[in-house]
Amino acid sequence: MIEIVRGLVVETWGLLIEMAPYLLFGFFIAGILHVFMPRDKIYKHFSKASLSSVIKASLFGVPLPLCSCGVIPVAAHLNKEGASKGSTISFLISTPTTGVDSILATYSLLGPLFAIIKPVASFLGGILAGILVNVTDKEKTVSSPPKTFICSTCNITALHSHNLGEKIKSIFRYGFLELIKDTGKWLIIGVVVGGVIGYLVSPDIISKYLGKPQIAYPIMLLVGIPIYVCATGSIPIAASLILKGMSPGAGLIFLFAGPATNTATISFVGGKLGKKVLFIYLFSIVFISVIFGFLIDYIWRISGNNMAIISGNMKMLPYWLKVISAGILTVLIFKGLFAKTDKEIKGIGRIFKVPDMTCQHCVKILEEALKKLDGVKEVRVSLKKKQIEVEGEVAESAIESSIKKTGYSVDKN
Repeated sequence: MIEIVRGLVVETWGLLIEMAPYLLFGFFIAGILHVFMPRDKIYKHFSKASLSSVIKASLFGVPLPLCSCGVIPVAAHLNKEGASKGSTISFLISTPTTGVDSILATYSLLGPLFAIIKPVASFLGGILAGILVNVTDKEKTVSSPPKTFICSTCNITALHSHNLGEKIKSIFRYGFLELIKDTGKWLIIGVVVGGVIGYLVSPDIISKYLGKPQIAYPIMLLVGIPIYVCATGSIPIAASLILKGMSPGAGLIFLFAGPATNTATISFVGGKLGKKVLFIYLFSIVFISVIFGFLIDYIWRISGNNMAIISGNMKMLPYWLKVISAGILTVLIFKGLFAKTDKEIKGIGRIFKVPDMTCQHCVKILEEALKKLDGVKEVRVSLKKKQIEVEGEVAESAIESSIKKTGYSVDKN
């Protein structure tokens, strides 16, 4: 028993130290994007049901480190502020399947081929879905893009500016606190599952069944589409399976289809954008993931099954740096996991049930939206109970409308 535990710890630690330096750098880049990307000027580029707006939406989504649940309120806001259905669905596909943190982590564990092909697949998948939606959508209503200034640092709409120190603080707060808090649990799950697979699963079993594309591809689609897994958290799982003998193409399918969607995203697309758009959304994810799965298997095959092109080759980093990075990342993740962010529902205000609220990003979006309503004195959000309590002289209909506009459903308690 002790030997088994030791083996699991060694495999898991090995995955963690390989990923940690690139994850920390990715979170830093994500913080920079969050602060310096002018959101109030982005929306206007997505309003037309045109090829250019679809390309812009897909290109914009590729580097953003938002998961398939965190992307929902952003997509809902884009659509509400005038983005076409095509642009919205393009953004929904390209965003959760990759990101700067995910690209770097992919490079560290799966090498340059996966690190290049996965964002390309995300980009083209978003474009394909956006084009199909624009072609088939008969209700091409276009709203005027917003002209209101929105600060990327503090979300205040009044025109103002921040000094460099405030922006740097915001970069670190978002990248190393908020974002790690949202993705930390999935990173831990991904690394642990990868370690378990690496130690317990026999390479003979994997190569016998998942080494065959005709078997592995459908299995990865069936597993990946309904479950929630973030783009970065899925990497150690796929890497462990590939190293055990699974087809690299099947790994790419899991890396794309898993983060691209889950049951909550499917519900959002079907409810807000329509069943036809939902069909196009799912079709595009399946089609692109399978096409690029075949492509990566083909490249790997003509290379003579050279494992060097599908395994991490960033070996120049010193061991001490990897260990320190893993320690810092672990502390930040556990700090986020055990931070008491839930507010007590006191029962003295109006209480609403929000069943599809799933992460701290959801909490932040809902708090900000409700606090902007006239008459609201206090907002308390309990992620654990999936409840929101609002105090103040404000109509229930206004509260419900605000919650729904952010992309969430609401049930009055």
